[in-house]
Amino acid sequence: MRKQKHKRQYAAAPPTGALAAQVAPAPSMEAFSFGDPTPVLDHADIMESLECWRNGKWYEPPVSWAGLAKSFNASVHHSSAIHFKANILTSTFVPNKYLTPATFKRLALDFLTFGNAYPEKRSSRTGRLVQLNHSLAKYTRRGVDLDAYFFVQGWKQEHAFDKGTIGHVMDPDVNQEVYGLPQYLSALQSAWLNESATLFRRKYYKNGSHAGFILYMTDAAQNVKDVDNLRTALRESKGPGNFRNVFMYAPGGKKDGIQILPVSEVAAKDEFFNIKGVTRDDLLAAHRVPPQLMGIMPNNAGGFGAIEPAARVFARNELVPLQSQFLMINEWCGEEVVKFNEYTLGNMEGKAA
Repeated sequence: MRKQKHKRQYAAAPPTGALAAQVAPAPSMEAFSFGDPTPVLDHADIMESLECWRNGKWYEPPVSWAGLAKSFNASVHHSSAIHFKANILTSTFVPNKYLTPATFKRLALDFLTFGNAYPEKRSSRTGRLVQLNHSLAKYTRRGVDLDAYFFVQGWKQEHAFDKGTIGHVMDPDVNQEVYGLPQYLSALQSAWLNESATLFRRKYYKNGSHAGFILYMTDAAQNVKDVDNLRTALRESKGPGNFRNVFMYAPGGKKDGIQILPVSEVAAKDEFFNIKGVTRDDLLAAHRVPPQLMGIMPNNAGGFGAIEPAARVFARNELVPLQSQFLMINEWCGEEVVKFNEYTLGNMEGKAA
């Protein structure tokens, strides 16, 4: 009777240890994923604006002009290529009483950066042309009436230009006809990647810790004091005076008792140079500037070829079409205010022929 009663009590209220053993789940493998990669700026946000938003007075640009201005200095090859073209255009420009070289260079820089340039006509009371000025493309907006232009530097500041006083030199876009777009948009991702790689490398060195490994110890011969001394030595190798050597003496230790496991320092170093090289090539291809004209040192023994033929091909294929686009200002003004000399290399000693 007692034995049966004990069995009934156990079935009704099992011991705590037995209950825990029944409830605790058995360890199992867990797998998860991070999802698909997502770019910082969606491709549709900057590349595929099918129309310009109209706010009632003027059209907003299809892409952010502030973003293009900020990206101007994202990569040395991006800004250098734009300045190079602007300098070549300005060097072939023929100054006159209406348009100075300084004003023309601002127009060229705006056109190459934003795909738009806005010369401003200053006329006398009799309507005769006196001078051509420059309106910043970053803040110039085209009105709903396409012959009207506004200078908008902030939400509460706007200036309406008189009709007929603003000309528009634009690099045409395939999605809309209100604003022009620069031709390097497809290479912006490369410019941003180049910038990110440089900033990452700079922060890596500024951090002061370049170990890049895991010190793995399994040797039972080591005591806690030895481990603390090694930890102190590694900690003191950071900051100013880094790249110090660390010596470890383990008498009676076993083979592989202390191991150094590289995290990815060597791979990161090689990947940095690969990223810089690939993004540089993308930007030069987008701007169509030969590398030897940019002062880039070749990585191979063969080099990039002779610089003089490259300069002549660049002038014919890239400089001449750019000059022809600025000649449209003459048609708008009704006078020959833009004229260019033929691009020559001179006597190759720094003096014009």
